[in-house]
Amino acid sequence: MYDVIKASRNLVGPLVLVVGLLSFNASRTWGLTVRVDMQRRIGAVRPLHGVNNGPLDFGGLIDLTESYRRIAVPHIRLHDCQWPDPDLVDVHTIFPDMSKPADRPESYRFAKTDAYLAAATRTGAKLVYRLGESIEHTRRKHHVAPPADPDQWAAVCMGIIRHYTQGWADGYRYDIPYWEIWNEPENRPNMWTGTDEDYYRLYTVAARRIKTAFPHLRVGGPAVGAPGQFVDGRLIPSPFLEAFLRHCREHAAPLDFFSWHTYSADPFEYGRRARAIRAWLDANGFEKTELHLNEWNYLPDEDWSALGLASQGPARQRWFARQGGPEGAAFLTAVLIDLQDSPIDVANYYSGDTNLFGLFNRYGTPKKTWYAMAAFARLLETPHRVQAVHDRPGHVAVCAATNAANTRLNLLLAVLGGDETEATVHVSGLEPTGPRPWSILRVDADHDLEPSVIGNLTDERLHLENLRPPCVVLLQVGVNPSTR
Repeated sequence: MYDVIKASRNLVGPLVLVVGLLSFNASRTWGLTVRVDMQRRIGAVRPLHGVNNGPLDFGGLIDLTESYRRIAVPHIRLHDCQWPDPDLVDVHTIFPDMSKPADRPESYRFAKTDAYLAAATRTGAKLVYRLGESIEHTRRKHHVAPPADPDQWAAVCMGIIRHYTQGWADGYRYDIPYWEIWNEPENRPNMWTGTDEDYYRLYTVAARRIKTAFPHLRVGGPAVGAPGQFVDGRLIPSPFLEAFLRHCREHAAPLDFFSWHTYSADPFEYGRRARAIRAWLDANGFEKTELHLNEWNYLPDEDWSALGLASQGPARQRWFARQGGPEGAAFLTAVLIDLQDSPIDVANYYSGDTNLFGLFNRYGTPKKTWYAMAAFARLLETPHRVQAVHDRPGHVAVCAATNAANTRLNLLLAVLGGDETEATVHVSGLEPTGPRPWSILRVDADHDLEPSVIGNLTDERLHLENLRPPCVVLLQVGVNPSTR
């Protein structure tokens, strides 16, 4: 039936006939059932689809600015920008000689990072600037050692902040709200070669100086990749993390946001962990500290071995194909839906650019995951969430939203797997009554979010066929797809 619909989508008469069969064939048994109540609003759709890294790659040979705009990226975290662009953002690239005076503009090398941040800000996103260094997978580590002089390092960070927010040294006045101190200091030796105490000292010195000079900015960290164990809905923090929070409290080190990372094969793991971390922060007196999940992505089979040298070649290629393909697209969508009811304040997918983990391949071509982000961006066009329930927990994620007048519906589904290829959607409370235009857009092995079925909705019940999991489905009611 899908082929018939596709072939006749531009023929008004045949299309209405086929859509009628889809909408009114009550004799069939359909697998997934979704019920949407347009009259029960449950909050706002939250833009949690931030990314890591800006849109400018390979020295400007690839510029993804327009693609970032199309998906309305809310936050860009600047970390690992050297993959694939070297000499950007990291402290050592901007200030290569720590023996130089930090209050002299000639000590800094801003030019490359200037161009990179200019492109990032043109997307309309807010920035999370990671002060520190990118990860080093090389056997010899070059820049991830603790700074020999934390005070000098903090002074350099102050110069970077002044340049990008106050115009110092022929700089800019960007609105960069978040400043993060280092990345994954517990990830040794790839991100830090010092001790726990070395990091606590660096964090305290830098955070205090930044917050004293720029009280309107938000400073945080530690961008921890291994928070600890999660047991029965609560966090048992690692010794590093427990001591970090204690150090912040005892030394009055500001912690405006707490940042952490998780890579998983379970899209519902992020929300569970977020609630556990939030409870742990609150119990330790950090109720006002924001919660940032600023690195996350699909980890096929919960297995990192594909990144080892022994797996380079076809095995690694297959791994990344799964991460960026229909599996990864359904996973990404399920995470963004599930996080709507979590205490997360900012989230950043790793990553947005042409990094191997990114939304684009090395040539700048969008992966399936970018189209999933685009589907989520459509959801944001109707900012009021309404109740949507379904009968396949753990296998499907659903989010529904409407406009102020209840005349439009965007229903986003992530079908993660299994043999569910059909669904029935029941919609109640949509205004006004009578026929309304609708369309179904898919992200799967064969579709990149183009309308696969269009028609006029004349009943509150709609049948969907040929879901082909894993997939993402966007049902839009009340907007003419020809005007998109």
